[in-house]
Amino acid sequence: MSPAPVIIAIDGRSGAGKTTLAIELAARLRNHHKVALFHLEDIYPGWNGLAAGIERYISTVLTPLSHGERATWTSWDWEKHYDGDTRVTLPAEIVIIEGVGAAAAGARPLLSAVIWADSPDDVRRTRALDRDGGTYEPFWDQWAAQEDAWLDGDDVPGMADIRVLNQADGEAPADVLQLLTYLPSLAPALVPELSARRGLRLRAERLDCRPDASALFAGLYGGSANAVWLDSSNASPTPPVGQSPAAERSRFSILADDGGVFGQTVTHRSGESQIAAGCATARVPGPFFRWLDTVWGRRAVRTPEAYPCDFALGWLGCLGYELKRETGGSDVAAATPDAALIFAGRAVVLDHAEGTAWLLALEAPDTDGWLETARSTVLAATAEATPAAAQQFGGTIAQAGGSTAVVRPPLFSSRDNEPDYKHKIVAAQHEIGDGNSYEVCLTTMLSARVPAAEAAPWSTYLALRRRNPAPFASYLRFGDLAVASTSPERFLKIASDGGMRAEPIKGTRRRASDPALDAQLRRDLETSLKDRAENIMIVDLLRNDLSHFAEPGSVTVSRLCAIESYATVHQMVSTIDARLLPGSPRAEAVAACFPAGSMTGAPKISTMAILDRLEQGPRGLYSGAIGYFSLNGATDLAVAIRTLVIDTGAGEGNGEGPMAELTLGIGGAITSDSVPDEEYDEIRVKAFGVLSTLGAEFPDG
Repeated sequence: MSPAPVIIAIDGRSGAGKTTLAIELAARLRNHHKVALFHLEDIYPGWNGLAAGIERYISTVLTPLSHGERATWTSWDWEKHYDGDTRVTLPAEIVIIEGVGAAAAGARPLLSAVIWADSPDDVRRTRALDRDGGTYEPFWDQWAAQEDAWLDGDDVPGMADIRVLNQADGEAPADVLQLLTYLPSLAPALVPELSARRGLRLRAERLDCRPDASALFAGLYGGSANAVWLDSSNASPTPPVGQSPAAERSRFSILADDGGVFGQTVTHRSGESQIAAGCATARVPGPFFRWLDTVWGRRAVRTPEAYPCDFALGWLGCLGYELKRETGGSDVAAATPDAALIFAGRAVVLDHAEGTAWLLALEAPDTDGWLETARSTVLAATAEATPAAAQQFGGTIAQAGGSTAVVRPPLFSSRDNEPDYKHKIVAAQHEIGDGNSYEVCLTTMLSARVPAAEAAPWSTYLALRRRNPAPFASYLRFGDLAVASTSPERFLKIASDGGMRAEPIKGTRRRASDPALDAQLRRDLETSLKDRAENIMIVDLLRNDLSHFAEPGSVTVSRLCAIESYATVHQMVSTIDARLLPGSPRAEAVAACFPAGSMTGAPKISTMAILDRLEQGPRGLYSGAIGYFSLNGATDLAVAIRTLVIDTGAGEGNGEGPMAELTLGIGGAITSDSVPDEEYDEIRVKAFGVLSTLGAEFPDG
């Protein structure tokens, strides 16, 4: 008796392309494995025999194979319409079973993975009849009725690990194979395929030019459903001599989508990740950070020589606050994904300090073509003017000094009116007085609904970045969901060499147009004992977070309570450095610090529980993180603040057609000596940069 094989079922309605997919997938897997292939059409007892065929298959084929034993079964003679000869299927390292009912309920406990193949009804019928000729046509409706009856009581598509839209264009086998390596049940068997995913060759090309980043993004990714622009929007075209902390954070911009051979997208919600690659989508149950550990943290590429950035392709996107369920917080569901990332197998990186553009791409059959396209787009964006390029893609653009990027200013409402928010401040202070927390970072949410046609995420972001430039500004698009962020705050950086850095912000003052008043506001922040106390408490929290995976003695505070000024606010910033303990799992090091302590308070776990009771609603992407997880083991993540989330698929309005929902999270740290009136004024200051750009007012009440 052989060891129990890995058994993969490929199911789907007749004509969905299961047979071709199974044969081509088996051919690819045979590069490293012994593979057996079984077709259910060989065992169905006639045109009315779907249910009986499934029973025969489970008892005489699947059960013995699952035990590593040979399967002896009776075939069906389709010409004589009677039982045919006796056949034997030998076990192998991997067994692929394809056919209608291959993943029926009785079979699933014996299967390692289920693939459901989809195709449009008209395509299925044409494909099936072309394959089987006129013999099938008289029985098409009869067989389809059996499929309907079976699927009415057995939701195989909903239970499938991978779903594939099989267009018969040759793409499905590669897309499916790429996703099979993510399934925990298959990972031990698919080690060679997993190694190939990690053994990648990175090509890099340097161009000496300063393209306009917005024109470049529009040119390369204007038509992409999923794309990310990590945008150092306050980078100076003539950077100052020396590398100040602000200049270091603003040096690089990264532009990418999920196109090409390696492109993928993952969204995570409440304990399940959905990974899409081309025409296939996989469901992977389990915590997000555990999944992240399987795809990131080990060096998979070599950083190109003379390339100065730590991003060497990989995953880019955002993590939502509700991932706290995995790091000591409670389980709260949000309307937005708990994580949304793309895998970029190619990208453009702008070095604002050197005045260069780097084209990065993993070696693949389509690499040369993409490099040629990217090269010409970069050179074209170097010559283009920003407004003209942006208007070609984004719709209405706010003029310099103007106020709005949408047709009508949105009317925002708040989760908490002024009396309610101040009451929650007092409640937070009671928790502090009772010794349950030292500092509570209380937040609320502003929201508005506008016609989807007027939401204009792209032009809204361009207006935001122009009015509120920030080192961690970013624009993310995941289908109907767009994120327009002007965050000034780094959450966590882990360099490829293991250097770690957190830069929390605590303490905010508005900017003033009068220079004397502006300087006074800056001095007031600099000398504020309350703000310094808030900042230092978060510094202590982050020192502890970093220490979980840091070399002993390496955690240091290199900058404490420094003042940095941005377009609309002055901020108090500190810097904590450490060195990652060699061999530590990098995904777990990120999880140990998540969510950012500057957005929870201290101590973190007990304070998150207090926040759940006080805030009475999810934060979603707000106060999560935005950034990248690179193939060389590096990550750089910003705190998702000053961030507008735009969902253009928010349903229908009252006679206004499709609607979009805009949400903006705001908050501030509450301590025992906080003054409710001052804290409420602070959240208005923090909202001003985004609201004023939209031409919107802070909601009354």
